[in-house]
Amino acid sequence: MRRNKAQNIGDLLRQFLREEGLETPLNERRVVDAWPEVMGEGIARYTGEVYVKNCVLYVQLKSPALRANLSMTRESLVRKLNERVGAQVIQNIVFR
Repeated sequence: MRRNKAQNIGDLLRQFLREEGLETPLNERRVVDAWPEVMGEGIARYTGEVYVKNCVLYVQLKSPALRANLSMTRESLVRKLNERVGAQVIQNIVFR
């Protein structure tokens, strides 16, 4: 009887993405998609464009008061978003 070395498909997929340079863009997309989930519907309504560039999440907000409020909780938001994705994707958030 022949035995093959079985590997977890999730591990193989992560390895493939890393080797092909697709892991970082995929995780950046996950952070952008997680923004409305983490922040909730109320804040998502006041959010415009959201994107990641050079480990920084840029968020366009339609309310100056909300921008000031979220600026004070920036570090905890970075931590929550990275935890949601399961990787250290962003280091900072810039509210515009």
